[in-house]
Amino acid sequence: MATPNETDRPVKWLLVAYAVYAFLFIFKTSFVIDGVRYFSLFDDAMISMRYAGNLADGFGAVWNPGGERVEGYTNPLWMLYMSALHLLPVARSTVSLFVQESAAILLMVNLVCVAKIANFVSASRVVASCAVLLTAFYLPLNNWSLQGMEVSVLTLLITLAVWDVLNSLRSGVFSRRWSLLLGVATLVRLDAAVPLLGLLLFVSITDPIHRSRTLRWGLGSLVFFLSLQTVFSLAYYGDPLPNTYYLKMTGIPVILRFSKGLIALRDFIWNMNPILFAMPFIFAALRREREPLLLACVVLGQLAYSVYVGGDAWEHRGGANRYVSIAMPAFMILFSWALWRMIQWVGAALAHPPRAAILSGMTVLLATISMVSFNAFNGRVSLSEWVLIRPPMYVRQNQLLVRQARLVQEVSTPQATVAVVWAGAIPYFADRYTIDLLGKNDRFIAHGTMHLPEGSSRFSAFYPGHMKWDYAYSIGQLKPDLILQIWREPEDAAPYLEPYVTARFGPNTWWLRKDSPHIRWDRIDALRTEQTGR
Repeated sequence: MATPNETDRPVKWLLVAYAVYAFLFIFKTSFVIDGVRYFSLFDDAMISMRYAGNLADGFGAVWNPGGERVEGYTNPLWMLYMSALHLLPVARSTVSLFVQESAAILLMVNLVCVAKIANFVSASRVVASCAVLLTAFYLPLNNWSLQGMEVSVLTLLITLAVWDVLNSLRSGVFSRRWSLLLGVATLVRLDAAVPLLGLLLFVSITDPIHRSRTLRWGLGSLVFFLSLQTVFSLAYYGDPLPNTYYLKMTGIPVILRFSKGLIALRDFIWNMNPILFAMPFIFAALRREREPLLLACVVLGQLAYSVYVGGDAWEHRGGANRYVSIAMPAFMILFSWALWRMIQWVGAALAHPPRAAILSGMTVLLATISMVSFNAFNGRVSLSEWVLIRPPMYVRQNQLLVRQARLVQEVSTPQATVAVVWAGAIPYFADRYTIDLLGKNDRFIAHGTMHLPEGSSRFSAFYPGHMKWDYAYSIGQLKPDLILQIWREPEDAAPYLEPYVTARFGPNTWWLRKDSPHIRWDRIDALRTEQTGR
């Protein structure tokens, strides 16, 4: 049997390797514009950064200083942490770096917990090492976390809760810690209620002795933290739920949402490799051991939730979406355990069973091959992003958005209003009053009518959070000075664009209101001259 130091050594080296990988990943998300290095998060995370920056500057948790209060973020505690980072004496081009570094630290702590859980479930250092390897280098988890989404902190809180539940079940001692951890997690994101309810159901069934106390603490924690948020949202924003709930979940047939969620789930399983995906769940069901079944419960709960909400807006990039990624450490532990069990079973069935070292080597080899398969969900594209040959997802887009933000500052006065589709990086770096054409930060749009495609395209065209817009309101009524992007059905926007003149800057076409006193027309003319050389 390996000593504790021998057991920990592979995990320690994996943590060092991951620290280097995370550093390189974060650096690859940065870019230089006019001699300044910018760190910018995934655009949805930059929406939270916009709220955080305004809060730190004393304007309150609002998207536009002096504008209507709309809860366009869904991660209150994470946004508050971002706000604290804005108090540091650093330029806005660098604040995102501290968010990314924080996410990397959270993921490293999560890896330590993954190792502990894997050891707990299997009593095998091979399983622990494989689970850490698979979790550490799973691209979607790194991408959503290291590009600033709240995925990193949610992942850690869920892993800690699972660790606490496993300990309490094995020891027979009641614990309230896991329910409090997941109660706090709902302050990070409301839908952390899903793993809380999943663990509550599992523990209530498998631990009848403490069922009454488990239900009291679990339901009590859920009600308390959700009530806390609801009261705040009503008092501060005037709606009981975040604006994105109304944007994504209202005005759409349930069958359409479920169908798109099932399509996303099918694609996720297919791209992971259906055999590899199914294997750990089959082993858990056959062996009926409490610990693996608990891990399976966590994963299946998140998959079911992803189906319920219709998947994510970024499913076309493949891999686990933001809802599923937070449960992938549990899957990787379960997978490593099942792979080890399978190889042990095959080895024992042979006439001359191989030595333990050979079986361990086979387990690590197959786990490594599986790791490549899990990250090949988008073929060469995702593999090249995984090994950092290509920049991570949407980094090139981030650079274009920051360039547009700088250009907005150059060609407009601080009083200008700007309409956008990409509602994160441009408002954050341009520091202008902004109109969100897709309504994540606009109550009128979010509560409005969803544009549903007709016929067979209904399922393929469904795009969560991107199906509501109203050009008559956003352009015709609000009259932005600059329109940087137009979303779908641009022909519907045409009647409201008559008071505007177009200008092309590089790959981008903008619409500028002809009579706007907040546009620096001399700079527009100068830029046009620079581009044409005349």
